[in-house]
Amino acid sequence: MAESARISEQNALTPSEALRLLEQRAQSAQHELASRTDAGPDVLHYLAQNGAVATRRAVAANPAASAKSNRLLADDEEDEIRVELARKIGRLFPGLLLAEKKHLRDLTIETLERLARDEEPRVRAMLAEEIKHLDCVPKQVVKDLAHDSEEIVATPIIEYSPLLSDADLIEIASTAHANAMLAAVARRKGLSDDVSDAVVATRDTRAVTILLGNVDAAIRKKTLDTIVSQAAEIAEWHGPLVLRAELSPRVIRRIASFVSSALIDVLASRHKLDDATRAHLARALTKRRQREEKTEQAPANAARDVDAAKRAGYLDDSFIAAAAEACQRETVVCALAVLAKVDENIVQRVLDSGSAKAVTALAWRAGLSMRIAFKLQNVVMRLKGRDLLPARGGVDFPLTEDEMRWHLGYFGVA
Repeated sequence: MAESARISEQNALTPSEALRLLEQRAQSAQHELASRTDAGPDVLHYLAQNGAVATRRAVAANPAASAKSNRLLADDEEDEIRVELARKIGRLFPGLLLAEKKHLRDLTIETLERLARDEEPRVRAMLAEEIKHLDCVPKQVVKDLAHDSEEIVATPIIEYSPLLSDADLIEIASTAHANAMLAAVARRKGLSDDVSDAVVATRDTRAVTILLGNVDAAIRKKTLDTIVSQAAEIAEWHGPLVLRAELSPRVIRRIASFVSSALIDVLASRHKLDDATRAHLARALTKRRQREEKTEQAPANAARDVDAAKRAGYLDDSFIAAAAEACQRETVVCALAVLAKVDENIVQRVLDSGSAKAVTALAWRAGLSMRIAFKLQNVVMRLKGRDLLPARGGVDFPLTEDEMRWHLGYFGVA
């Protein structure tokens, strides 16, 4: 008996240990209550006010929490709690709007609007992901999220929201500050020809590639003609272009003049062709295969020619001009890469970008004249009219050195 009492005294809790155990068990009980849908709104609200972080997060995820509790948690200092709340509010929003009392519906909308303005991008992104398909969300919330500075917030709304009108999408396309947002416009289902026009007008290579691959996008004949007129130098467009269903015989013939033999085969097999067009494609296929055989060694020849010119001391304006005029793109790319001390892939990206400012900056870095920069725009990139960047005073670069460095920086050139 005495021995048992002695052991019991040795295992006795100190007051601080007892309080800590009590607190742990209380927190465990609170967390369990916070996760129960039958705990009652008053209990959940108490826990939302006074619970630990894990408890408040459980209330935020609990569909039985009241509109009042949800609004309280929308201002919680913990990001993870607001992320969880955004997930729930977005997912349950249509049902929450069915509350009988107007002030509860208004409180739910206020919570949604608060989360849409949250300073933490993850909160806004979670909300955007959950409401992207809904048509019962306040339109201003959708528009604000679509114009969000963070791609992870804006792109789900831009691509999927049924509340964005053609006018909204055209505005987004014309003002998009990130290529991902423009690409999201191009991916939308049921895209109208007006919005397609706006995407093409940006001259963004990736967005137009996505647009061409979007079988639900309507593209006007005139717009398709514009794309085809620029497509010869933009290889990314060739594949999706030949798969468009609305190609006329005239456009098919034009496309066959610059795509690979494999894609000419696709053109011939996918489209119902008249005899004249079919014969034209057969001739184009023969010529293309002959040309491909001759140009298999073109990259090696280009590197050899550029190296020889450099050794002889005439890798200069005249060399670049002659290569451009002779349509020797591989030689132009190789020469620019050597002179500008950048990778050939970067040169290709600049030439494919459709940016007169970017290629002008590249020519400047390569030590070439503005005359050559303009020839690259006109002859190699095939820019026209207002897309061209002419020399200042007939001979000088029209951009400052800082501006040209900035444009090169966009392509990763330091």
